Amino acid sequence: MDHPPMKGLSILGSTGSVGTNVLRVVDAFPDRFTVVGLSAGSNVERLAEQVARYRPRVVSVATPAARDELRRMTALGDTCVTVGEEGSVAVATHPDARLVVAAAVGAVGLVPTYRALEAGKDVALANKETLVMAGELMVEAARARGGRILPIDSEHCAVHQCLDGRGAREVRRLVLTASGGPFRGRPRETFADVTPREALNHPTWSMGRKISIDSATLMNKGLEVIEAHWLFGVPAERVEVLVHPQSVVHSMVEFVDGTVLAQLGVTDMRLPIQYALSYPERWEAAIPGMDFARGLCLEFEVPDHERFPCLRLGYKALAAGGTLPSVLNAANEEAVAAFLEGRIPFTAIPESILAVMEAHQSRPVRELRDVLAADEWAREQARGVLQVS
Repeated sequence: MDHPPMKGLSILGSTGSVGTNVLRVVDAFPDRFTVVGLSAGSNVERLAEQVARYRPRVVSVATPAARDELRRMTALGDTCVTVGEEGSVAVATHPDARLVVAAAVGAVGLVPTYRALEAGKDVALANKETLVMAGELMVEAARARGGRILPIDSEHCAVHQCLDGRGAREVRRLVLTASGGPFRGRPRETFADVTPREALNHPTWSMGRKISIDSATLMNKGLEVIEAHWLFGVPAERVEVLVHPQSVVHSMVEFVDGTVLAQLGVTDMRLPIQYALSYPERWEAAIPGMDFARGLCLEFEVPDHERFPCLRLGYKALAAGGTLPSVLNAANEEAVAAFLEGRIPFTAIPESILAVMEAHQSRPVRELRDVLAADEWAREQARGVLQVS
């Protein structure tokens, strides 16, 4: 069977957890992809290894110092090295890239992802914050320029597969599953004593530090509810979250006739990544399948919003709309960083986010600078709140 032409690929966040797994998928299909661009932050050592292996046309690093270090560590040849947001945009919009993987963590991925969609690229999206902050702008840019947004998050990838092209009018509800994180059974009164090391110890997935903390607070599900609204056009009241500790069912769709479709799979990020990279085809993968013969226990429970208030904050931000989701995201990023640095207790994460949200007067989002202004305001406000926490 003849293969289609090789697909040019740019990766934003190539040195992180998702980015390195994307390159594992690329390695499994060397005749399907050409790595055009790589964008990273400060992990220059790993980026140097990637540059030496894949010889991209363009790479981006966070600072001039990181650029100089990269030049010392590897022979760049014809690879162009760029810096900062401008460099990430160059990676995302390179003319040879057909597909851009948005895997950078946090608001840093916003502008390059938007520019990629403006340039008509398909975007495989692992960056939750992009749709949370500017979902309407992203969806409109994709629609206007003919690009597709293909979800890499296991939950939204599962929904995408279950829908199989069906529209929101046929959907009664979307059910996003959550593992419950490391504190699912931990008494609420002990949360103030949670350490960063405990919070980073996810029971089923191996993820980056920020995403692991979001999973521990269930903020990841609050963000995913907002994402699901923009990806699938379903209102918040028809997006439900259920705790499913086995992490076998990645999400479900209940249709208007009562039929429920669920997507099941092993907990391996390469599965949703390969789905996004190969879509609309499915390719054979050397990933073990489900062993149903060993017995399969599937438990579901309603999340406790009192113990995990960050989930409720996600719904609150989506209901208000406008700039409030950007404020939620920025305040969360600042609070998570403060917790990981040992400056605030675990319980101060939702408390500080709520304080920032309540201080904000939400405004309509008409262009990207509205989102960026709200993000900047919220970070400054959050730093003030966190100083007195």
